[in-house]
Amino acid sequence: MLKTLKTTGTAMGLIFAAGAAFAAPNCGANTGEAATGTPIKVGGIHGNAAPGDFSSSTAAAEAYFDCVNANGGINGRPIEYLVENDQWNPELASQAASKLVVDEDVVALVGNGSFVEMSVNSGFYKDQNVMTMAAACAASECFESSNIVSTNQGPLPSSIGAAMYMVEEKGAQNVSCIALTIPNSGPWSCGAAVEYMESKGLSGTGVYLNPASPDVNSGLLEAIASGADTIIVNLPAGLGIAVLKAAEEQGLGDAYQWASSTPLYDRDVPAALGDYWDGKLFVSAEMTPWDKGGEDATNWLAVMDAYGEEKDPRDSFSQAGFLSAKIFVDTLLGMDPADLDDRAKVTDAITAISGYESDLVCGPFYVGEADRHMPNHAGTMVVVKDGGFETVRDCFEYDSPYFAPIFEQEVALGLR
Repeated sequence: MLKTLKTTGTAMGLIFAAGAAFAAPNCGANTGEAATGTPIKVGGIHGNAAPGDFSSSTAAAEAYFDCVNANGGINGRPIEYLVENDQWNPELASQAASKLVVDEDVVALVGNGSFVEMSVNSGFYKDQNVMTMAAACAASECFESSNIVSTNQGPLPSSIGAAMYMVEEKGAQNVSCIALTIPNSGPWSCGAAVEYMESKGLSGTGVYLNPASPDVNSGLLEAIASGADTIIVNLPAGLGIAVLKAAEEQGLGDAYQWASSTPLYDRDVPAALGDYWDGKLFVSAEMTPWDKGGEDATNWLAVMDAYGEEKDPRDSFSQAGFLSAKIFVDTLLGMDPADLDDRAKVTDAITAISGYESDLVCGPFYVGEADRHMPNHAGTMVVVKDGGFETVRDCFEYDSPYFAPIFEQEVALGLR
């Protein structure tokens, strides 16, 4: 099941040196001819408002689709990618899904990333028999639904991975996990990290910030008051940086051990944090590190350089958005061209995905018919180092009872 990657020890930041040259992007049929046929409509929804911006997932999916459209499309047909922003608002999330699925009649959704929209729309997607190949899931419904599957892990596995590493490699005895109060995200994910700690005879607590007005200083004080020796920051990147800056101002960097779930695995984070956090912050990366130089990791950067915007983040959610789009395109290229506008047949084709390999994830991607989907449940730990990130533990499987039904599904599919 698990792929083990060789540790290079190379700091991620080095590959983003000014003027660095990347190979030409490789997309879809790679014909070099622009697609000109009738568009295939595909949707995407992200959240971009307080408390965070998850648009990097749809931005990367859009960049890949643009590259595909410039290289033959899907049997000569371009993908028309329609993206909506739910603004972390349940009503807007519902409206966005209805607009895309009912009004625009998209055949699938790809690259979704939000705290809100999966929770609101999971039942709607099932009723409409439409699959969502998400990339920045952050709520339990995203992983506990029949018609949503994501290339990213979500905060629960990522937080467990961070706790595991700090226990096994740094001797953590008492972990405090800081997240947002959103019930199916913060308490769901930090609660699983606490459960992991307790399963090892250790201690753990959850500290939850109000997403409408997050008080990072109060959150830090509560974490410290818990008696923790290790603090896990399980927040969107902007808020995570704010917590660490507040900790720096209080001189807490050396007084506690520090870890984070995947949002802080972003090429711009080390510079934003500064030298103070060098060697101190360990991050659980949901996707494999981009300095590994694998085919998909290299192609993701090439696609973002050629078809994305300079401002688009190069982070885990961007990697996941690229991979969701690539798997979707490869799936459509394997279908009968006559079926590409038939949502039911596209849904069947996505559901049939099994054993898809990519160097961007630690194990094969798959879907299958199930009430929950979490194919990405093993990760990598990195540390902020020398203006970038350095790998400290390669692909490792996470330890939690939560994954038991996932493993059963993998056995049934012959993947374990």
